[in-house]
Amino acid sequence: MWDRFISEYPKFSDKKYVSWYFCNTKKCADELAELVKANIKTATCSLKYWYETAGEKMPRTGEFNVITNWDGVAQCITRTLKLTEIVFRDMTEDLASREGEGDKSLAYWRRVHIKFFSDELREKGIEFNEDMPVIFEEFEKVFE
Repeated sequence: MWDRFISEYPKFSDKKYVSWYFCNTKKCADELAELVKANIKTATCSLKYWYETAGEKMPRTGEFNVITNWDGVAQCITRTLKLTEIVFRDMTEDLASREGEGDKSLAYWRRVHIKFFSDELREKGIEFNEDMPVIFEEFEKVFE
């Protein structure tokens, strides 16, 4: 997919990309990739903890991302527009709705992210708390 993108947009031929999928299950990863392709999901977030302690690379504004499904098949390419650090408990209805999941409400966002982050941290023996900062990443789909 990246090669097709570069042949159509050669001005980005010097750019690099990161390839990844959403979530920790096939069903979720595949569903969220479809939401991005439909321009419904225009944001995501991760715990800042992973960037600080697990060697995960912090996203950067302007960076390209090849979004895959669970099986690693490229679905689309996005470009990071904006990064915001926010404490989990301070998430807003507006930001939560940009993730495009469920009914797009803050209540839904909180419920699924508390579960996801708790599950993620449990593997490290850490308990999630709502004072943890998240990195909120807004993006646009640029190629499919």
